[in-house]
Amino acid sequence: MYELVATTPDGGVALQRLDRAGRPVAGPDVVPRSRFPAEAARIEAQDGPRWVWLRTGDWYPRLLHAGVPLGRCHDLSLCAAILRHSSYVAEGQYTPGAGVAGSPHGAGDGIPHRLPSGAAPYQDALFDEVPIENRPAGGFGTELLAEELHSQLSAVAGSPHRPRLALLLAAESAGALAAAEMRHAGVPWDATVHDAILRDRLGPRPVGTARPALLEQKARELRSLLNAPALNPDSPQELMRALRREGIEAQTTRAWELRRYTHPAILPLLEYKKMARLLSAHGWAWLDTWVSDGRFRPDYTVGGVVTGRWSSRGGGAMQIPAEVRPAAKARPGHRLIVADASQLEPRILAALAGDSAMAEAARDRDLYAGIAAAGFGGDRSQAKVALLGAIYGATTGESGRLMPKLARLYPRAVGFVEKAARDGERGLTVTTHLGRSTPPPSARWTASQRTGSAEEQRRADALARERGRFTRNFVIQGTAAEWAECWMAELRGRLRGLRERGLHAELTYFLHDEVMVHAEEAAAEACAQAVRDAARAAGRLLFPGAPVEFPLSVAVVGSYDQAK
Repeated sequence: MYELVATTPDGGVALQRLDRAGRPVAGPDVVPRSRFPAEAARIEAQDGPRWVWLRTGDWYPRLLHAGVPLGRCHDLSLCAAILRHSSYVAEGQYTPGAGVAGSPHGAGDGIPHRLPSGAAPYQDALFDEVPIENRPAGGFGTELLAEELHSQLSAVAGSPHRPRLALLLAAESAGALAAAEMRHAGVPWDATVHDAILRDRLGPRPVGTARPALLEQKARELRSLLNAPALNPDSPQELMRALRREGIEAQTTRAWELRRYTHPAILPLLEYKKMARLLSAHGWAWLDTWVSDGRFRPDYTVGGVVTGRWSSRGGGAMQIPAEVRPAAKARPGHRLIVADASQLEPRILAALAGDSAMAEAARDRDLYAGIAAAGFGGDRSQAKVALLGAIYGATTGESGRLMPKLARLYPRAVGFVEKAARDGERGLTVTTHLGRSTPPPSARWTASQRTGSAEEQRRADALARERGRFTRNFVIQGTAAEWAECWMAELRGRLRGLRERGLHAELTYFLHDEVMVHAEEAAAEACAQAVRDAARAAGRLLFPGAPVEFPLSVAVVGSYDQAK
C-alpha cells in the first residue's frame, strides 16, 4: 500500500492512497500544511504505508520536527535516477516523467566539465560529488506523481532482475529516510572539547581573519627558513616561488611530493599545511556554523556520487579528522556504538565474482593475511597492494608485478574486474549487483574515440583506459554502497524495535562503511548486537547463500576517537 504526498497549488498537502501497482484507489484528500504532521502520524500508525513523494528532503524533515518518524518510503527522484540508466530495465521500458527526467543530483556520465590538470575524469568521478539540479517550481500534482510511480513499478516488474532492482530502490529510499533522521538527531558534539583542541593546536581564537598565534608562529618560521620575509604560506603561487628559489623543484605543494626533499623548511611546511587545514575545515567558523544545541548535523546527499556512495553538502561529514574526533562525545548516561565493515570492497569483489577461494581466505580472519598465507609467503603488505591494485586499476609498478600471482590464486575475482575494465574501455555499460549502471559515455568521450592521427589515437587510448579504471571500480564501490544502505535499512528497523521496548537509541552518523549510534547506556549492548545482526542480514539480502563473510569492528565508547 502506498500513500502519495504532493503539494497543492494553494500550498496545501494532497494525500492519496495508491494500490500496489501505483494506481489511485480513491481521490486525494487535501489538508492544510499545518495539519499534515498529525494526519501523517495517524496514517502511519493505522496503516504503515510506503510513503511516496518526489523528494524525501522536501517532506520528512518537517515530520521529524513534529515527532513523526516513518517506516518506509519510495523516493521518486532517487529511484528515477537509478532506473534511467539501469541495464536491468529493458530498453523503452522506462522513461522518467516530466520533472524527474534527470537525476536528483545531476545527470551525465559523471565527468566534470572542468578537470584539474592531469586528472583522470572517470576515476575522479568515483569520488566527486555530482552537481545538484535546480528544483522545478510550483510543486507536482498527485496525477503526475502517481503516473511516475506506476511507471517505475512497471519497469521493475518487467525486469529480468526484479528482486534485485526492487531491493535497490527500497534501500535507496530507506537511505533517504535515514539521512533525514541523522541530520535531525545530529552527532553529539562537545563544543568545549573542540575549542580546547583548536586552542592547543592553533592558539587562542583570533579576532577577525587574523591567523591564530601558533599558526602565525609557524608561518614566521617558514619565512625564515625559505628566506622570504613577505611570504604568505596560504598562497600556492608565492609558496612555489619561494620553494624554487631554495632549489626545491616540486611541481605541487602536495605532501607526498614535498616529502621527497630534505630542505629544513619541508617539515615545518607540512606542519603548517596540517594546521591551516584544521583551521579552514574544522576551525571555529566550522564550529559556529555546524554545531548547535550540542549536535553536529551533517547535510547528506544520498547517491551523491555516481556509484551510489553518499556525499555531504558542507560540514565535511565524509572526512571528520582524527584531531577533532574527541569532540564527538556521548551525552551523560549515553554511549556511542561505532561500527565499521572490515575490508568491505575486497569482500564484495569475492562475493560478486563467486570466488570461493578468496572467500575462504577471508573466513574468520583478516582478508589480506589470508591471501598472504595462500600465495604471498605471508607478506600481508604485498597481498594488500596486489588486491587493491586489481580493484582500483593500479596495474603498473609494484601492483603490476604482483598481479599475475594474484590472478593465479583468484582467477575468478581478477577476471571479474578485468572484464569490467575492458567493457568500460569499449564504451559499454557496467552494472552493480542490484542494478545501478554507469551512464553511457558522453558525446565528448565517444567523439574522442573516432580518431585519425597517431597522436589522437594515443589520446583516445588513454581516455579509454581511464574509463576502464572507472568501470573496474564502479561495480565494486557501487555494490559496496548497496550493501551499506541495506545494512543501514536493517539497522533502522532494529533500532525502532529497541525503542518500542523502551531502550532509547538513534542512528546519528554514516560514512560509507561505518555507522554511529547514540544510545542510553542501558541500550548500548543491545545496539551493538543490532548493528552486527543488521550486517549479517545485509549480506544475506545481497548474496543469499554466498560463503563470503562481512565482519564488523564494533566499539562501545564515550567518544569517537576511542573507537579507532
